[in-house]
Amino acid sequence: MARVLLGVSGGIAAYKAVEFVRLATGAGHSVRVVMTPSARRFVGTETFEGITGAPVLTSEFEDDPMRGRFPGEPPASQDPIGHLELAERADAFLVAPASANTVAKLASGQADSMLTTSFLACSGPRLVAPAMNDRMLADPATRSNLDALRDRGITVIEPETGRLASAGEYGKGRLPDPEALLGSLEGALSQGGTEEPSGSLSGVTVLVTAGGTREPIDGVRYIGNRSSGRMGRALASAAVARGAKVTLIEANPTAGSPSGVEREEVETTSEMGEALERIFPSADLLLMAAAPADFRPVEAIEGKLSRGSDGRELELEPTEDLLAGVSAKRRSDQFVVGFAAEWGSDGEERAREKLKGKGVDMVVLNDVSDPEIGFDSERNEVVLVTEGDAERIPRGTKEEVAEKILDRAVEARAGSNRG
Repeated sequence: MARVLLGVSGGIAAYKAVEFVRLATGAGHSVRVVMTPSARRFVGTETFEGITGAPVLTSEFEDDPMRGRFPGEPPASQDPIGHLELAERADAFLVAPASANTVAKLASGQADSMLTTSFLACSGPRLVAPAMNDRMLADPATRSNLDALRDRGITVIEPETGRLASAGEYGKGRLPDPEALLGSLEGALSQGGTEEPSGSLSGVTVLVTAGGTREPIDGVRYIGNRSSGRMGRALASAAVARGAKVTLIEANPTAGSPSGVEREEVETTSEMGEALERIFPSADLLLMAAAPADFRPVEAIEGKLSRGSDGRELELEPTEDLLAGVSAKRRSDQFVVGFAAEWGSDGEERAREKLKGKGVDMVVLNDVSDPEIGFDSERNEVVLVTEGDAERIPRGTKEEVAEKILDRAVEARAGSNRG
């Protein structure tokens, strides 16, 4: 596992950095935290210290009781220069949240705090996750600063669109969820490392679908489902971390694109089918985690239907069977994993029917009747169904479950003619 240096700057999104540290340490990473003085107005150092087991530093002039070491490492024999030692020992440096002020300082190479000096001194992968008001993000100065960071090879994790800190404001500028930040970090570690990660997908082209499609009823209403796309995004991040070239076809995304992933956004099942038609021929491994609608209105009405006083009948027709369609056209060297969101105790039987009927290599079954692992949950529990076998993956975060799914897919692909 990696030694992660986390830089936290001042902003309301600093509370997400706490959850990131919890996830990163839970995944086995060793974490040290450096903060700007203004960050302490939002989150106390004691919070991070309690989770990491290491002191938090805010000034390059204060003593570090751990002498630049990370948790779990032997103590240093001498007292080094703090910001240099931490930066040298870090396998990766993530700044999250990165305020507009901190982004400007990092872009211009300023060194006026523990965060900025150690960032300059770090030679490992560096990632910056901006979080600010949408107007500040859109300002040409901020855009220029972010471009300058990208030009220096620094990964900029795109902020998400959603509710902002100011009451009633909505726009682009939200810090991505901690799970997405961890996925981006682990992807950068994989790309910057010299050893292939466990279950490597180096040189493999992976196509992932995610999210729920929407079939329009009129100009404002649609038929859809509650899929958040979290599972698909977790799979895409995990595949990038293993060295794969990843394309994500996501229906109606609710979060930013995982770092290192090429994303194509679609709305309807037909649009997803068209994207699959174009992209699937070049893929080695397909993970169909999306939840496409099974039916759509026969005719979508222009404009907005008025409520009226009488009830209305809505005539539906079946949508395209995307999984069966791509499976029927695949080459012998392509490996296809389908997903089955089932309801109730007979889900495994239906998943096995899907495995055979659609001609795929594996079906990932999850029971969405359980609210703790249903749509939009942060956790999942699945059964991996293959010919003659079924393996239960215990409940965990969707990131943890994604790793297990990839482990088994890599093993099965290697053991088949398609490997």
